[in-house]
Amino acid sequence: MLRGAGFLADRGEVVSIIGRNGSGKTTLLLIAAGLLEPQRGIVLLEEKPLKEQLPEARRMIGLIFQDPNDQLFNPTVYDEIAFALRQLLSSEAEVEKEVKQIAEKFHLGDLLSRPPYRLSIGEKRRVTLASVLAYDPDIVLFDEPTANLSAKSAEEIEQIVENARDAGKAVVVASHDVEFVANVSSRVYVLNEGSMLGGSSAKSILSDESLLALADMKPPLLSQALSLLKLRLKENPLTIRDLAEATSVTQYDDQ
Repeated sequence: MLRGAGFLADRGEVVSIIGRNGSGKTTLLLIAAGLLEPQRGIVLLEEKPLKEQLPEARRMIGLIFQDPNDQLFNPTVYDEIAFALRQLLSSEAEVEKEVKQIAEKFHLGDLLSRPPYRLSIGEKRRVTLASVLAYDPDIVLFDEPTANLSAKSAEEIEQIVENARDAGKAVVVASHDVEFVANVSSRVYVLNEGSMLGGSSAKSILSDESLLALADMKPPLLSQALSLLKLRLKENPLTIRDLAEATSVTQYDDQ
């Protein structure tokens, strides 16, 4: 049960919510998306109550479910991507143009005639992402986006999240994948016993073992390795990218 679990997400940042399985992360996203109504409290969208802006505000919010099978319901991949666009665009020609563009972006061009239920989990995930991002929402909510995915597919999701952030969208990620959270997050909240803790920078939260323990998580592997080696770096790197920046390694061409 959620108890005053509040958080903020601004445009151009990725806010991650971590917590134990069953802690309420999915419920929180459903409330943020306006699909569930809280018994108490209020959801604000651009400083106005979300409830008062529905259903029009759904155009601004995109939610990607943890299990793609819960989100896919059209007979073909084409129809899945086209579903929201058909509500927004005036002609099928416009819809077709947008579907082909988004399909190319998500490497789905060869799958447009396929039924979604015949796809792999990674392909299904790309279809759900394409169907939501096709209508260009300002806020994108990801529920466990890397669950059951291969390393390659997880990297693709990471790039999509970063692209959404760079496009000025407010991105919220609920995840139990500490490496993914470390790679993409601007700020991190910990959902514990229905309440939110943290909300500060990813580096500060993901380096705090006591907070991570509340989420049944350990620090990223790089942090664990540096700790075992008893190496302390001023910038407290969480990822390989952070480490490269912290150490400022200069490469020299062989002479």
